[in-house]
Amino acid sequence: MIKSVICDILGIKYPLFQGGMAWIADAKLAAAVSNAGGLGLISSINFGTEAVREEIRKCRELTDKPFGVNIMLAAPNAAEIADMVIEEGVKILTTGAGSPSAYMEKWKAAGIKVIPVVASVAYALKMQELGATAVVAEGAESGGHVGDNHTMALVPQIIDALDIPVLAAGGIFDGRGAAAAFMFGAVGVQVGTRFLVADECCVHPNYKEKLIKASDVSTMVTGKSFGDAVRCLKNPFAKKFFKMEYDPAVSKEEVLEFGKGSLRKAVFDGDNSMGSFLAGEVAGMVTKTEPAEAIVKDIMEGAEKLLRNAPALLA
Repeated sequence: MIKSVICDILGIKYPLFQGGMAWIADAKLAAAVSNAGGLGLISSINFGTEAVREEIRKCRELTDKPFGVNIMLAAPNAAEIADMVIEEGVKILTTGAGSPSAYMEKWKAAGIKVIPVVASVAYALKMQELGATAVVAEGAESGGHVGDNHTMALVPQIIDALDIPVLAAGGIFDGRGAAAAFMFGAVGVQVGTRFLVADECCVHPNYKEKLIKASDVSTMVTGKSFGDAVRCLKNPFAKKFFKMEYDPAVSKEEVLEFGKGSLRKAVFDGDNSMGSFLAGEVAGMVTKTEPAEAIVKDIMEGAEKLLRNAPALLA
């Protein structure tokens, strides 16, 4: 069985995080992943602060294993969420879309382990200075908000630069990707796209169907010209958004208004015309829906088998 320092730090069986996907990562999915031995995460983008509080409480009813909350720091209610997780006794946080510096002192005083998602060495170093427990180094292969650096180059550089544990994310689908991350020196992996087709995932059936039908060239990046790059599946919405953002006759405000609510339209309505179906480059590897437990088991057992057989490559 694969076990690393992050398992001891967080009290989890396997060094595998489920991505805290906005509007998607709820109590049902998080609990299923945690019950399977990984770390389930609840998104803080979920119909407001009180709705997230209810998801946390619901998750505690569904699992007695550790789970966490992913806080999108650019959200309007981020400060409320920051206080609410303390009130609810949450002990593990991942963060993204901004710096957690304003909240780190009180989170640490509450005994919360904070694990920011980072996309560059410089930002990772800042998170270490703030007192982060670990970081998730996420490459541009991932779905949703992405940076410029890709996983294979990014993860080793961040590992070399930091003294705290580093997990890898972006382009990790099965045991092969996980084994590669461990060989880089990562203490664990974070997986998002594959959990979109978990039986326990709440996304609309159309979303899952699009992933199953996806190929290696089915994703694209929009919003890069605004400094807010997002990887999603190609569809009429994504193609029009991309065209609008590079059209000098269209203002940034018009483009953003066009994109407003597009993720929710994908997640809840399965709207292929106006929905933004966030997904990583591994979307082309998705072939079926399956329980979260089966996903966790496949990734961890697959990585273990590869790592055990690795010495056979040596002459």
